[in-house]
Amino acid sequence: MVRHVAVIGAGVAGLASVKCCLDEGLEPTCFERSEDIGGVWRYTDSMDGGRVSVYRSVITNTSKEMSCFSDFPCPEDFPNYLPHSLLLEYFRMYAQHFNLLQHIRFKTTVLSVKKRPDFSTSGQWEVVTETSGVQESHVFDAVMVCTGHYQEPYLPLAAFPGINTHFKGQYLHSQEYKDAEAFRGKRVLVVGIGNTGGDLSVELSRVAAKVFLSTRSSTWVFSRVSDHGFPFDMVNTTRFNHFLEWLLPSALMKRIKFRKFNSWFNHANYGLASTKSSNFKIIVNEELPFCLLSGTIVLKPNVKEFTGSSAVFKDGTTEENIDVVLFATGYIFSFPFLEESVRSLINDNRSLYKRIFPPQLEKPTLAIIGLVQLTGSVMVGAEMQARWVTGIFAGWNKLPPTSKMMADVLKKKPPVKRNLFERENLKISFISYTDEIASCAGIKPSVLKLLLTDPRLALAIFFGPCTPYQYRLVGRGRWSGARNAILTQWQRTLKPLRTRVVDDSSDSSDSWHWMCLLALPTVLTASFLLSKYLRLG
Repeated sequence: MVRHVAVIGAGVAGLASVKCCLDEGLEPTCFERSEDIGGVWRYTDSMDGGRVSVYRSVITNTSKEMSCFSDFPCPEDFPNYLPHSLLLEYFRMYAQHFNLLQHIRFKTTVLSVKKRPDFSTSGQWEVVTETSGVQESHVFDAVMVCTGHYQEPYLPLAAFPGINTHFKGQYLHSQEYKDAEAFRGKRVLVVGIGNTGGDLSVELSRVAAKVFLSTRSSTWVFSRVSDHGFPFDMVNTTRFNHFLEWLLPSALMKRIKFRKFNSWFNHANYGLASTKSSNFKIIVNEELPFCLLSGTIVLKPNVKEFTGSSAVFKDGTTEENIDVVLFATGYIFSFPFLEESVRSLINDNRSLYKRIFPPQLEKPTLAIIGLVQLTGSVMVGAEMQARWVTGIFAGWNKLPPTSKMMADVLKKKPPVKRNLFERENLKISFISYTDEIASCAGIKPSVLKLLLTDPRLALAIFFGPCTPYQYRLVGRGRWSGARNAILTQWQRTLKPLRTRVVDDSSDSSDSWHWMCLLALPTVLTASFLLSKYLRLG
């Protein structure tokens, strides 16, 4: 029986894991190597011994309603997209509200996590930590690894001939970037067009002499501000849209998405993406199109080689006098504290059952929390994982036999893509994944049942944003405030915007309710397909 649980890391996944352990009557001890909570979201000017943190200007890509803990909404006066300082403040509020800090040991590094000699029967782990130079050994019934996937910078210098031998300028990884001032007046080449590469290119364009953005992949760009000014994820991440994606042919859905992206600006004209693209990525950036339009950023293909102070690209073009190359090429994850026999089972998150459990272990007492990239908020995904895992540790939930877990892993494991900078193999559908884990935990709401008992709530859940409160309506951990949180989520969205009142007779909230009521016959007509979809989902 699991009772004492080691939680490694006090970022968002670690905080959620400590809280979920307490909810299940377990006794967690969280080890955090730094002096504070927040993980990568705690900004610092210094590198702190290689600790990864966000850059100074970062703002969340997912809105507060879609990213908050499921039983602790963000304050209504917080903006919809949060700078790192406000997000960290929210984490502090969460930790204080649920008394989590007393379970965290700060400035404590985990040196090793090894199976106990009797692991096959006890499932216990020996955890060795170090605090102020003093090592200590502990025995835990289970371990939750919450170190995430932003651990070691991925710097593929071998793929860029001449960068080490001929290039006379400076190069660095985006991990070292804090703000743009050091690049003032310089000609900068940014390699990689993920969310970080796009953000840094835009920020650098305000002070640099010139910014070149090199990419090898097709990229679709969308804005956090969606139709009528609402947050993009609240408008688009809905069960209704998810149902359509399940119902309609994938080729048709792809065409619909491409048309939606191109309705903002034609991506082919900007050299970003074509509707004929088979492999592509999607990033969030409101300013990148204007920077390309104004010439402050110049888009370039992949780099072929570096010669002296020049960059030669795959299309044969050359850009001279490059002062700095900034690699926004992402991160790799590793777990150096795990013993080799265990670490070898986690070569990537696709080898884990439900992206959490190494299925080959004799006892399911090791869980990797937050090692997943979703099309929505990873914070919500990490909390969902923690709820299910602690339910298993407490004996409320059960895992299938090893053979079935291995079969599930193999069935869902796609061919490995060898793209240097893409981490798309980690990305999965937000609703698909959270629903899958919620089903395992017995906390997934039934839209059809609610349609009979609480039609207003059912319509809000199906047509409205898939906010995390939905997973607090039923099952263990049910929260009495979940229904109200769902029905008032649009009010909290608009609250921080209404700092200047204008007279507007239209009521978008009432209009939305009428739209849902008018759609009710459609939902009832499609009930057979919907019930099949919900069972499969």
